Amino acid sequence: MKKYINRISFLVLLTALAACKISKNVETPKAALPETFRNAAATTDTASIADLPLDSFFTDASLQKLLDSAIAKNYDMQVALKNIEASQLLFKQTKWAYLPDARLQISAGSNRPSDNSLNGLSASSFLKTTHIEDFTTSVGLSWEADIWGKIRNRNGRALAEYLQTIEAKNAIQTNLVAAVSQGFYNLLMLDAQLSIAEKNLALNDSTLRIFGLQFTSGQVTSLAIQQAEAQRLNAAKLIPELQQNITLQENALSILAGELPGRTERNLQIDQVKFPETLTTGVPTTILNRRPDIRRSELALDVANANVGIAKANMYPALTITASGGINSLKASNWFNIPASLFGAAAGGLTQPLFQRNQLKTQYEVSKVERERTVIEFRQSVLYAVGEVSDALVKIEKLKEQQAIAATRVKILEQAIANSNLLFQSGLANYLEVITAQSNVLQSELELVAIKRAQLAANVDLYRSLGGGWK
Repeated sequence: MKKYINRISFLVLLTALAACKISKNVETPKAALPETFRNAAATTDTASIADLPLDSFFTDASLQKLLDSAIAKNYDMQVALKNIEASQLLFKQTKWAYLPDARLQISAGSNRPSDNSLNGLSASSFLKTTHIEDFTTSVGLSWEADIWGKIRNRNGRALAEYLQTIEAKNAIQTNLVAAVSQGFYNLLMLDAQLSIAEKNLALNDSTLRIFGLQFTSGQVTSLAIQQAEAQRLNAAKLIPELQQNITLQENALSILAGELPGRTERNLQIDQVKFPETLTTGVPTTILNRRPDIRRSELALDVANANVGIAKANMYPALTITASGGINSLKASNWFNIPASLFGAAAGGLTQPLFQRNQLKTQYEVSKVERERTVIEFRQSVLYAVGEVSDALVKIEKLKEQQAIAATRVKILEQAIANSNLLFQSGLANYLEVITAQSNVLQSELELVAIKRAQLAANVDLYRSLGGGWK
């Protein structure tokens, strides 16, 4: 007996020593990062606009109010918070994983065996009764030794999954902040375009009146009146179209903010929006710690490592120790007669899966493939992040050049309108030149405002792609 116990002890010690070799975790891979972002000046400064809190990057009070409402009331954000709450409860439960399973049992039963059965003959001979009663109160314990790190890996997985829900919430917030701010700037663009359309409509009305007077005096034909009216209607058509788009944009912003569709408060024009003069990006390695989606991918690797460890441990023997104790009696009157009714039992055993070995091995191999896929997804998320930053930088740079060119074009066309009117009144230009000049300035002014909106959107994209918006 002693020799048998020694063998069991040796087996337990051997498995414990081998536990650390069961599954080797894959470290977070080194991401291929450039020294600097493309289109960014070379720097070693790790400071970035992504470190700025929302109210420092978005300084307009009406936009700040809208962002606060969206973060607090948006339904995607509320779902994310509930996911965090549920995951936190599951993670807190893991601290009990190393404790044995304890169950309290209270039972009473009566059995009437056959008079010709062994139990019936024994009860009749020794207990002088035709039925057997049994009354038990006991506590049972069952504990599985964490030899192969199965419980440790489950706890690690629960922690990583809990942290993933936090990063998922942060990722939702960064995208929500970007969507709300870009929608707000789009609304300012539509306001400006509506003002431009109304101004041009008034200009077309003035031109149409002049043409009408000249038609009466026989200086122009009815064709000039028709062309001028068509140009006026083209400008007039823009007004209800822009008013419709404004309402749709306001409704979209209200829904993002968790409110019923309504008017969006705004107290500035698109030209009054300001961002920090220096848009520092920091070094590329900093986005690994700032971007929630990248951190979530890192945590996914922790989950994958834990799953590999659990799958590997399932292939090895499980050491289980059970114990139970309490009071037991054949008569209710002696049920709590202590110590006569006391009983106890203990056992230990090793369980090794046999016929499921191939199935468990397949699960282990699949978990390794899943881990390799997680590594690829992590590298992909880093690549996409660097690309998004570079895209935003080149947009900011080139849109600035486009804005300067478009602004110059608008000034030239505004002068052209004044000149065409003077030349037309002097008989040195025809009505088509006047109409063309008005049409060109309308389109140029609308285009200039659209470029300004694209500049603002590019700034927001840079802030989001660097990992800003969740602080």
